[in-house]
Amino acid sequence: MRESKNLEYKASVTNSFLKTVSAYANYGTGEILFGVADDGSMTGVENPKKTCLDIENRINDSIDPIPEYTLSINEKTSVITLRVMEGIHKPYLYKAKAYRRNDSSTVVTDRLELSRLILEGQNLSYEELPASDQKLEFQILKRKLMNMLNMESFSLDTLKTLELYNDTNGYNIAGELLSDRNKYYGIDIVRFGESISIILDRETLDCRSLLLQYDQALETYRKYYQYEQIKGSTRETFFLIPEEAFREAIANALVHRTWDVDAHINVSMFPDKIEITSPGGLPQGVTKDDFIKGGISILRNRIIASVFFRLHLIERFGTGIRRINESYQKSKVKPSFETTEKTIRITLPVMQMNQNLSADEDKVFSLLKGRMLSSSAISEGTGFGKSKTVTILNKLVKDGYIRVYGNGRGTKYSAE
Repeated sequence: MRESKNLEYKASVTNSFLKTVSAYANYGTGEILFGVADDGSMTGVENPKKTCLDIENRINDSIDPIPEYTLSINEKTSVITLRVMEGIHKPYLYKAKAYRRNDSSTVVTDRLELSRLILEGQNLSYEELPASDQKLEFQILKRKLMNMLNMESFSLDTLKTLELYNDTNGYNIAGELLSDRNKYYGIDIVRFGESISIILDRETLDCRSLLLQYDQALETYRKYYQYEQIKGSTRETFFLIPEEAFREAIANALVHRTWDVDAHINVSMFPDKIEITSPGGLPQGVTKDDFIKGGISILRNRIIASVFFRLHLIERFGTGIRRINESYQKSKVKPSFETTEKTIRITLPVMQMNQNLSADEDKVFSLLKGRMLSSSAISEGTGFGKSKTVTILNKLVKDGYIRVYGNGRGTKYSAE
């Protein structure tokens, strides 16, 4: 087993392991194995019980605050396992610095990450901090609440109920973002031609209410991905990309992005797809598979999400991705989802109701319809060689016909 984000090997005990203790306490439970070389070979440690006491003393003397951890000894190999639990009193500092894991290495957090850890340790989010501007207006929010909820009045008490204002700190950042005018980056919409070198249209929605950004992004989408046909005496609306999918993707980008970075939500409109890229990766504790399957909703911006929920713009219980997928049920190509540490990208392809696959691609696609299989099982089911099977799978994934789940030996494919 190789070192990973949550596993580190140490042949002996030196103070360098304390950086990793800080990282695990700050960002996620992990283990350090003492008496294991970098290549994974077990060398053991001399006098494990005395070494455990040494490890314990170093942690207690050097990490502030002291994290929760356990030590155990493998009597056969003399390998010591130090398990450090993610803590709630963040940041956990070693020599006045906080650390995080970057794959299999440990690095110092930057200023932004440290600020986030401090807020997390106080059980706060960025949106709850006091707004820099305390002279805010809410005509857009007022109009939407009155139309949607049939409210007869709108006052400061309404804003308190929505948690956008309190008597101690005044308006918070969530209130500023939902006010008519603010200082924040918004949505940057670019419509491309046949390549990214050809820009046909551009609209940047900055410094305005998230609710207005949502409406204006929807208007731009309708301009280019909806059309009407007159059939007999009726006029029918047709969608190149499902409106419900675009609504969900934009709403989720506005609600779940990180607002403490000066960056746009980028909406790239192509003839065959829309790409929506939002700042901020997945919230802590959510994996890519969790995100794609839906059903789990860890809210990065709880107050903003609550307002969008009251206005029926999102569902509270993590159903957005499911609804995007369901809107493509009749299409041969499906939406795709990419995540990194700092971004989430949702790609919504133009629907294809007629299959455009080669005979071999169709054989793989048909085998995966409604199933989730490994490449080995697909190779066996189709009779294709492993190399040919992988080539076909990569093309089907790239073109949006199938999805990939997991990684390494656990990788599986599906055309649900």
